[in-house]
Amino acid sequence: MSKAAVDVPMKGGFSFDLCRRNEMLVKKGLQSPSFLKTGTTIVGLIFQDGVILGADTRATEGPIVADKNCEKIHFMAPNIYCCGAGTAADTEAVTDMVSSQLQLHRYHTDRESRVVTALTLLKSHLFSYQGHVSAALVLGGVDVTGPHLHTIYPHGSTDTLPFATMGSGSLAAMSVFESKYREGLTRDEGVKLVTEAICSGIFNDLGSGSNVDVCVITKGQTEYLRNHQLPNPRTYINERGYSFPKKTEVLLTRITPLKQMVEVTEAGDAMEE
Repeated sequence: MSKAAVDVPMKGGFSFDLCRRNEMLVKKGLQSPSFLKTGTTIVGLIFQDGVILGADTRATEGPIVADKNCEKIHFMAPNIYCCGAGTAADTEAVTDMVSSQLQLHRYHTDRESRVVTALTLLKSHLFSYQGHVSAALVLGGVDVTGPHLHTIYPHGSTDTLPFATMGSGSLAAMSVFESKYREGLTRDEGVKLVTEAICSGIFNDLGSGSNVDVCVITKGQTEYLRNHQLPNPRTYINERGYSFPKKTEVLLTRITPLKQMVEVTEAGDAMEE
């Protein structure tokens, strides 16, 4: 075999093979993939004792409501939780993977996980996929350095803020935070403000809906308020069902008997099955 026939990997530099392939596919009429529209309202804020996270519970498949009571607040560590917006499978897979890595780190160090550790793992993973993992996250927790709240975008960029919103209902929720948030909120005031922000997304964004989930994280304690508020209760009909009144009376009934000719034949051998 000649040396020229052996595949030798390139040593550094750029390879434009995929660019030429993509150009050829476009010439053949292949449409490039479009963005997937998702719907969610997730929020978080820092209050005087810790962090409060909130989320709605509607999961959609295009114009269809696939799940009316899904969980969008994911467990990361006993002192860290994360709200996810975007593709449900991506948010669950990413948070589960990082949660297991944090658990292994706690086993190794015998110390409480830090929020910045979870932040670094999440942003590094999302950045390596260049936005193809559709997970927009609001990360909150309390560690030895105090309460922390971060937002993580699908491409890996992050923000550190006193209050944050993400998802298709984020503009409606942010309007509530911008007008009513202040420093030093108590727990009850923070829960009320988070609930109001989620409700604004539920009532003003078609991709958000159903119930309000809230998670309150303080030093050494986490309180997950599942279905904290039900702004859209579903009412069902009674068990007896519908009853329709008779509106058309029967004036005349006529029964005409039909004569039927029956031929009797002698029975033969029994048919085997």
